[in-house]
Amino acid sequence: MAGAHGRRRRVALPWPVRLRLCVFEAAIDATQRRDGSVNRFLFSLFDRRAPADPRPDAAGVSSTDITVDASRGLWARVFYSPSPSPRPVVVYFHGGGFTLFSAASRAYDALCRTLCVAAAGAVVVSVDYRLAPEHRAPAAYDDGEAVLRYLGATGLPDHVGPVDVSTCFVVGDSAGGNIAHHVAQRWTATATTTTTTTDNPVVHLAGVILIQPCFSGEERTESERALDGVAPVLNTRRSDLSWKAFLPEGADRNHPAAHVVTGDDDDDAELHEAFPPAMVVVGGLDPLQDWDRRYAAMLRRKGKAARVVEFPEAIHAFYFFPEFLADDHRKLVGEIRAFVEECITSKQPTA
Repeated sequence: MAGAHGRRRRVALPWPVRLRLCVFEAAIDATQRRDGSVNRFLFSLFDRRAPADPRPDAAGVSSTDITVDASRGLWARVFYSPSPSPRPVVVYFHGGGFTLFSAASRAYDALCRTLCVAAAGAVVVSVDYRLAPEHRAPAAYDDGEAVLRYLGATGLPDHVGPVDVSTCFVVGDSAGGNIAHHVAQRWTATATTTTTTTDNPVVHLAGVILIQPCFSGEERTESERALDGVAPVLNTRRSDLSWKAFLPEGADRNHPAAHVVTGDDDDDAELHEAFPPAMVVVGGLDPLQDWDRRYAAMLRRKGKAARVVEFPEAIHAFYFFPEFLADDHRKLVGEIRAFVEECITSKQPTA
């Protein structure tokens, strides 16, 4: 665990990052209401969107949008590079406190393009799950499961090329990391072991990657107390409003959606034996870091493989600034690539 002195020192960032963070924080504070609701029109003025683009970018990555379930407005953006061979699939859940952003937000469009290249040439399916407070928990978890079922039953458009859904990774950052955990937990508890067929392939989770995931509880951890009002992006007020919007009416932060870990073996999350190996990214200047380390410790208590990747100088959402925080961004891409390749190499054949 990072020392208290390291946590309390002033956060030093390049001025372009500080400027963008000021705008970002102002947008959050202007759009989050005290009752947990969101002024979506106002936030849309700050949230730049990118259209899907079938033309390859400089890295050879194209994108297309698919409708997963029109009845609930569920869709996803698919990022891919042409390949004659089946590629692994990354199902991605964006962050934003469960209330903000989209699969079309420029920051996430760019991040998923990077993942498409980094994750062994995987096809990335970025889920535009329903947002709170209009759709509280467990709506986002339901949407994640629906996407996995869609991949097994319907598959992706022909122009995306062949994919191997028996090698699927569930990935998310911040609030999306929370969603990724719960989707993986649900999927491995209920996934069928039916023999894979051409018409109905089994979606098998080979790994889960949680980038600074959002977990919480009524307790305030040491890192939350030390970094409140010091670290950018997250403070207790913004975090509490996000949980207020997302959790079921009347629930507090000890609800199982937020309070995945307790430190007590008897109260830890119930995990199926098929829960995949995990990689957990922890930022040393992120108020969530104590919860994230507890989460990894819980997985290990349950006998699960959990790789913790520490970024001692990283603020929450550092991956939004690859051009200014280049060293950490390169490390993150490298760690994801290594983890995905290791999971693919060690993956056991599905029954």
